[in-house]
This record gives sequence, structure tokens and C-alpha cells, in this order.
Amino acid sequence: MGLISNIVAILPLLLLLVSNSKAQPAAAQPSAQPAQPAGGAGGVFDITKYGAKPNADITAALTSAWKEACASTTPSKVLIPKGSYGLSQSNLKGPCKSPIELQIEGTLQAPAHPEGEGLLILENTDLLTVSGTGVLDGQGKAGWEKNDCHLKKECTKLPMNLKLNFITNSIVTGITSLDSKNFHINLLGCKNLTFDHVTITAPGNSPNTDGIHVSSSEQINILNTNIATGDDCISVGDSNKQVAISDVTCGPGHGISIGSLGKYTKEKEVVGVTVKKCKLTGTTNGVRIKTWPDSAVAFPATDMHFEDIEMDNVSNPIIIDQEYCPWNQCNRKVASKIKISNVSFKNIRGTSATAIAVKIVCSKSIPCEGVEIADIDLTYSGPEGPIKSQCANVKPVITGKQNPPICGEVAPADGPSTD
Repeated sequence: MGLISNIVAILPLLLLLVSNSKAQPAAAQPSAQPAQPAGGAGGVFDITKYGAKPNADITAALTSAWKEACASTTPSKVLIPKGSYGLSQSNLKGPCKSPIELQIEGTLQAPAHPEGEGLLILENTDLLTVSGTGVLDGQGKAGWEKNDCHLKKECTKLPMNLKLNFITNSIVTGITSLDSKNFHINLLGCKNLTFDHVTITAPGNSPNTDGIHVSSSEQINILNTNIATGDDCISVGDSNKQVAISDVTCGPGHGISIGSLGKYTKEKEVVGVTVKKCKLTGTTNGVRIKTWPDSAVAFPATDMHFEDIEMDNVSNPIIIDQEYCPWNQCNRKVASKIKISNVSFKNIRGTSATAIAVKIVCSKSIPCEGVEIADIDLTYSGPEGPIKSQCANVKPVITGKQNPPICGEVAPADGPSTD
């Protein structure tokens, strides 16, 4: 017991000596750690370390943070923390040396008056993640007042909220686009890009504010997204392949559209578009394919499928319109040269705001082929008479429940398109 008592007594002294022996060399030597870059440790490049301050323009700070993060040889993140910031047109360009994330937690406000092509433009980047709970606020009212698309075939160019040019193997998730002056989100030349849990919001009367517009892209997925806007919730333009849209809510807006197609000479084919498990509420159209008469070019649009769609008080729930001519900006007497084939509408149900619930009007010179309509259950209770369908230049394959009766009587198209 005496030996144990002695050891216990001197133990604190031994620990103190060991501690001092370790501490002295550390105090004498300079730090072996290199100085941290402005972006901070862990590959996080916080824009506030580059001079960004709330309620001020952060364009320069964001550009600096992006350039440094993009040059990193290990995965990096550019962080926009909570707060409200001004942003002029910001072009963030790749290619980057490793995967990169842009995490937006704050609100980015565009200038009130229209300038530039877009609030945020991301280009030529692989393995990009755009994430966060932040908002791209386009302050659209000033732009909407300058919109002249209803007067001219070539509209005044107004800035968009988010432009994604040549982005590959990437994801956009969580963010909100608010009140864009033009399209909310525009894709050009993208491949293997996914949108998941994105929110898009603008008034129902805001002109030309398509939610997501897809052009010249491939392997695009739009999932679990809520869109309320003044034009098409989603518009799949020309030169696209393999676009999948699922679990999207749409309304107000002009519906989910493929097209318009055939307006410009450089357009190319559309192949492989699926729209599934979506709900549309109060929209001016439902699921739609639209091509211009007197089209500037000829190409096929094929393998397009709409399935498990719920309509709630939707005008024109199902529509193929090859006489799409908004504001009479074309020669309706010349048939569209876009060849539509291999199209299906299956399990579409709900309520129509118009008596004509199904309208399949194809080109006089190149009729639609391979159209399948199955299990349609739509009702209408308005003053225009019983619910009905209208068909021209098409012989669809019809199966399952058909309410209204589909293409029982071929009729000419009526009235010009307006949206």
C-alpha cells in the first residue's frame, strides 16, 4: 500500500513534466500549416471572404470565389450565405479542375431594370452541383412591361434568371427562381443534367416566363419540381433527346409543352420525351405538342409519351397543335413540315375547363403516325355543351376508357392559337 501511495503522490508531477517536454518544441517551431486561402478550409469558398456584403452588389466577389474554387484540384464549394445580395449579370465559366458546388442560401436580386442575358450564367462545367435554399429574384415586373412578343415574331431580348450552357453530369436542387423577366431557367447544350426539388414562381399573367426551357440537350431529368408561372411550366424545344419529366406540379401556366417547333431554320429533331406522374392545375393547356405552320425547316419529332397525368380545371388538357400560330405571326394556310410520330397519351384524368378536352390537329401534308390514346377520363361541367374531342389528319390507336370519345368525328381546326 505504501508503494502505491507514493506513486499516486508523484503522478501529477510526472504528468506535468511530460506536458512541458511536449509543449516546448511546439512553441519554438513555426507552424507547418500553410496559410489558408481567402475561401477558407475544407474546400469552401465563402463569398463574404472575398468582400461580399448583404444589400450590396456581389458580382465581383462571386466571380473571384468561383475562379479560385474552379482552379482547385480537389472538390470545392462556393458558398453564398443567408442574406439579400444584389447581382448583375454573373458569368461563371469552366472547365473546372475538379467537381464544384455552388451553394446558394441567400437571395440574389437582379437589377430592377433589364440588362444583360441573365442573372446567373453557368457555362462549360462538368460535375457541377447547384444547391441550397436560396432564391434567384429576377424582379421581373420591369421586364414584363417591355415584353413585346405579342407584337413581334422576334421579341425583345430580356434577361433570364438562370442560364445553363454546356453543363454536363450535374444536378440543380433545392433553389427557387422568382419573378424572372424572361425564361426562369434555360438549358443549352447540356447533357446528363438533373433538376430535383426546384421551385419556380411568377404571376400567371407574366409574359414569356417559361419555367424550364430545354434546347439542344440530352439526358435531362426534371423531378419533384413545383412550377407556377405565366407561360409553359416546362418547354422542350428543338434538338433534344431523352428528356424525362416526373412528379412535377404545374399551375398557373400554359402547361407542359414540346415545342414550339419549326420556327427557325437551324432547328433539329426531337427524340424521346416522357412526362409522367404530373399534376396540372388551372393551366391554359395541359400536355401539349405544338409546331408552327409554314415551318422554316423539316424534321421529325418522335417517341413522346405522356402518362399518369392529373388535370384540375385545365383548358385543352390533351393537345397536338400543328397549326400553332400565336398572334397570327405566320401563314396558317401552309402546312407544318414537322413529322410527329410514336406518341402516346395514357391514364390522363381529372377536369377540363373547356368542352374540347382532347384536340389532335396534325399537319395536312405530313399527318401524325403512331398516336396511341388510352384510358382517358376527363369531365367538363361548363356552359359549352358536352365534353368532346377534335381530330384532324390523324388515325390514333384507341384503347381503354375514353371520356370524351376520342376522334369519333374528324373536324377542321378552329381559331388561332394565342399562347
